Amino acid sequence: MDWADTPEQAAFRQEVRRFIDEGLPAYYKGVAANGGDLGGEGGWQTDRFLGSPEAKAAALEWEKKVSDRGWVAPHWPKEYGGAGMSSMEQFILKQEMAETGAPEVGGQGVAMLGPTVIAHGTEEQKKRFLPATLACEMVWCQGYSEPGAGSDLASLQTRGVRDGDEWVVNGQKIWTSNAHRANWIWMLVRTDPDAPKHRGITFMLSSMDTPGIGVRPLISGGGMHFSNETFYEDVRIPQSQVIGEVNRGWYVGMTLLDYERSNISGAVESRREIERMLEHTAAGGPAADKRRPDFDSVRLEVADRYIETEVGFNFSFRIISMQNRGLIPNYEASTSKMFASELNQRIQRTGTKVFGLNSQVWDPEDPRAAYGARFTQNYFHTIPSTIAGGTSEIQRNIIATRGLGLPRG
Repeated sequence: MDWADTPEQAAFRQEVRRFIDEGLPAYYKGVAANGGDLGGEGGWQTDRFLGSPEAKAAALEWEKKVSDRGWVAPHWPKEYGGAGMSSMEQFILKQEMAETGAPEVGGQGVAMLGPTVIAHGTEEQKKRFLPATLACEMVWCQGYSEPGAGSDLASLQTRGVRDGDEWVVNGQKIWTSNAHRANWIWMLVRTDPDAPKHRGITFMLSSMDTPGIGVRPLISGGGMHFSNETFYEDVRIPQSQVIGEVNRGWYVGMTLLDYERSNISGAVESRREIERMLEHTAAGGPAADKRRPDFDSVRLEVADRYIETEVGFNFSFRIISMQNRGLIPNYEASTSKMFASELNQRIQRTGTKVFGLNSQVWDPEDPRAAYGARFTQNYFHTIPSTIAGGTSEIQRNIIATRGLGLPRG
């Protein structure tokens, strides 16, 4: 690992910093100064489609500026509207965005669906779905997990039956993030129930307005609406919206192209969370008065969390260093994901300890709330972080078998 930028990387970093400093709307600078959004409930996508007039205006302004630079999809090839950046350039862009609290534009569709369509879609599908996704006209959610198919995703039972040029889909998905905000979904559907479970699955796209699709909210422990259950009753999906081969959707859905996957945004945000807490408690006045009087009893715990954020940063840097050398991270990515998820939970728990009894106040507007009840709220919002994106148990199995060479069972 080489922590120093090359001259070219240093110049690009300065370019990104100038762009953010000059172009980031005042609304987002204010959000960053106030500690950011709670529980994954805010962010650019929410502002763009469901925000206040001020938030919508800021989201549209920022989208245009990022789009004009070609930075909405930094990992897409240039011929499809992306920036064609190297892994290290993507890393630098994400790092600088995270350091300043500048939101990423595009969401899951740009990050995940776009590369899948580029790799497996027909030319007609690329022309139909890529420009609309890049322009944020198609806002996507992902239909993978089911009530009986989470960590063992290949056990999914949502069924698709061919009827001429259409598929008739029935079933249920769960933990469908942003389904109440998205207008399109990509999903895995079992189309051959007699095939081995990793086969007989097809990758399909559907408008959320298609008759037969229902969305039911799942409210988090902190009272936020981010995930959903989605239901499918005789939903008709045209064959033209199948990506890749029928019954080979598992391999389409697992597509990972060579784009930056270091989670540097999460690593930087964890460090900023600790720094904001320290600034808040050291500010004096009413803010510091809400800090527990025996703060020294948790001082070492806060120091541990800060050190752990540096460890998380170096896990991310290890991954990007491997990708920059043409290597594909495997158990290294699992190590970073597991560490980051569990660290996020520890930071929120430590934050509630810092403010003691004041952390029992939930309402951010309550004058008794410590730091706008941020740690109180996020204490609950981070509960599923060790489940989403692959459970910690699954990550430990990968680390044990692929990293340490331990036998299964």
